[in-house]
Amino acid sequence: MSTTSATPPSTGGEGESVLADLGYKQELRRSLTTTDLLVYGLVFMVPIAPWAIFGGVYNSAAGMVPLVYAIGLFAMIFTALAYAQMSKAFPVAGSVYAYVGRGVHPNLGFLAGWTILLDYLLVPTLLYVIAALSMQAVVPGVPGWVWIVVFLAINTTVNYVGISFTAVVNRIFLAAELLFIAAFVVIAVLAISNGTGGARFTTTPLFNAAEFSPALLATALSIAVLSFLGFDGIATLSEESRGGRSSAGKAMVLGLVVVALLFITQTWLAGMLVPDTTSFPEGLETDNAFFNIVQGAAGRGWQVAFLVMNVLAVGIANAVAAQSATSRLLFSMARDRRLPGFLAHVNPRNQVPDRAILLIGGLTLVLGLVFNQLGLTVIASLVNFGALTAFMLLHVSVVSYHAVRKRSGNVLLHVVVPVVGFVVIGYVLVNAGTQAQVGGLCWLAVGVVVLLVQRARGRRGIEVAPEHAAR
Repeated sequence: MSTTSATPPSTGGEGESVLADLGYKQELRRSLTTTDLLVYGLVFMVPIAPWAIFGGVYNSAAGMVPLVYAIGLFAMIFTALAYAQMSKAFPVAGSVYAYVGRGVHPNLGFLAGWTILLDYLLVPTLLYVIAALSMQAVVPGVPGWVWIVVFLAINTTVNYVGISFTAVVNRIFLAAELLFIAAFVVIAVLAISNGTGGARFTTTPLFNAAEFSPALLATALSIAVLSFLGFDGIATLSEESRGGRSSAGKAMVLGLVVVALLFITQTWLAGMLVPDTTSFPEGLETDNAFFNIVQGAAGRGWQVAFLVMNVLAVGIANAVAAQSATSRLLFSMARDRRLPGFLAHVNPRNQVPDRAILLIGGLTLVLGLVFNQLGLTVIASLVNFGALTAFMLLHVSVVSYHAVRKRSGNVLLHVVVPVVGFVVIGYVLVNAGTQAQVGGLCWLAVGVVVLLVQRARGRRGIEVAPEHAAR
């Protein structure tokens, strides 16, 4: 285990020289190892994510939930490989904003950053609302808004203290989630061995020829792609990594594979605990399907424990990671004078983008309280649009920068992978809900207006503010 909490600010090395080549000076604390980035990505994707959505995915996939996640791994590996290529070329905090801006054109880069910003701004809000709703089921007497405030206060504090402390918190929560996964494996294996409640070993959850169809495959692809959103957040920590140019890319690809295997294992076991069920009744039976399965196999006490772990993973661990990524994106765009300059401020003591962190906390509080009353459908659809649009532009940047500009001979990584990734993400985006498409296009239209205003003021490319320029 690394000792990131005791690591002093970096004073040299490859990372800082690369930043200088791109026109920046080192401002954020460069203390994260590749393992820290991997842990961060796993926490962001939430290894126990299938618990909360198991019933809904089960119904959509006719019981073949593990197959959904296997398809998702295949679909998203192309995007992860594309991120790896661009994060190696441009290891900066801006992620897809910087990749598209420097790989294709600064204006398109701004629009890529603007669309992914929709995802990053709303993800913390979505997480707080989900966690608050879950806590109301555990403690009915406490209003949802109270839980939103509590989770938000904890997470903003964790992010503000510093990235080293955030890394420690990530490791603690990842360990807790893995411990619960191990507990579920034991519970499931014992139940299957004893035939508890009709449980038995079967490969039907992996593939059921009688239920499989092209339409089901299309539905599964859409669900699967959206289930892995979050691995891209690793790229926003590139300027805080001390593992070299390839560190973020390695963590993204490995994190995606590891979390997919965890998803597949858990859902296959859960499917074997209800082997003769093809769907759950709509309503609470579907929403709580996984937790009801745990209760049937191990009792009410374990069900409550799993519910609480799920809330903490979403409301604290996942939300801390989301807030970290969002603040780094705001910092990067503000540093280039693409957003208000005050967001580029770095606290000299703990070396974090403090104003960006506090702004995200304030916006999330307002949005969380609003959407706690309005529900999750609209916000979830907007999150999906922002991420998918940015991913498509990412694939364009790989071809533009590596294949066209650099004349790379690596046809597989720099042509085939991004083209296949573009088609997969484009398919999912085209088949997204109307709310996602309309709301997302409205957000994109606002971004175009902001871009035109910037151009009218003379900001026509990626600019580095003097106070952030390498000396």
